[in-house]
Amino acid sequence: MPLHHQPPAANTPETFGPELAAQLNAELAALPLPGRILRIASLGRAVFTTSLGLEDQVLTSIIAATQADMRIVTLDTGRLFAETEKLIGDTQAHYGLSIEVFKPWKDEVDGFIALYGENGFYDSVEARHACCHARKLQPLGRALENADIWVTGLRRGQSGNRANAPLAEWDADRSLLKINPLADQTLEALQARALADDVPVNPLHAKGYPSIGCEPCTRAIKPGEPERAGRWWWEQDERRECGLHLSASVSGSRAQGQPKVTAVTS
Repeated sequence: MPLHHQPPAANTPETFGPELAAQLNAELAALPLPGRILRIASLGRAVFTTSLGLEDQVLTSIIAATQADMRIVTLDTGRLFAETEKLIGDTQAHYGLSIEVFKPWKDEVDGFIALYGENGFYDSVEARHACCHARKLQPLGRALENADIWVTGLRRGQSGNRANAPLAEWDADRSLLKINPLADQTLEALQARALADDVPVNPLHAKGYPSIGCEPCTRAIKPGEPERAGRWWWEQDERRECGLHLSASVSGSRAQGQPKVTAVTS
């Protein structure tokens, strides 16, 4: 029997919650990628957050090809690579679609700089988490307002943290479905699809950057290193994440909220 999403006001845990996520996890596994995207779009208000990496660009190409009713948003932290910034416009022009850009509030960034310094994220994990909160988590919260479904480009092969990422899960922190339609896909398969479908990709991938975030926090990886080894490379914790995807299924621990950072003025 098809699964029908009820209007937000009528949602209950029985109709739009963990049980639905479990059913979708099995259902999506049997569908090809275009079918997955169309099924997701049929459920309700879906928001796809793209960081313009290979995975996200492939998903964008499928959304465009299927004309799925799904918003595409990106988080412009203010510290992105120039190549990533350019790719936003190139992607919109290539597919004739709109990518909504969410930026951090100025007072959040100013507050971080006042407490830690502009590049204080190098000095401690606490400072790095505070920077990610101001520049990424806070804009993400605004991007997902009124969303029923959060669509991501997470893939199990990206890191050990993500090895158990399901195709669909219930995000209890945000009270929405989180769907990772590429969770079971390999990097090689996505590279082949991007080449075959003429998907615009970040030129940094060809320079040893399989995972691309903020410029100060990303380096090229060395031969044999995991895909995400270049993210926050100065930290020793191999489970490091920015906080966007800290959930029981992805990281093994529930996301912890970060206090708002505001500048102290006299």
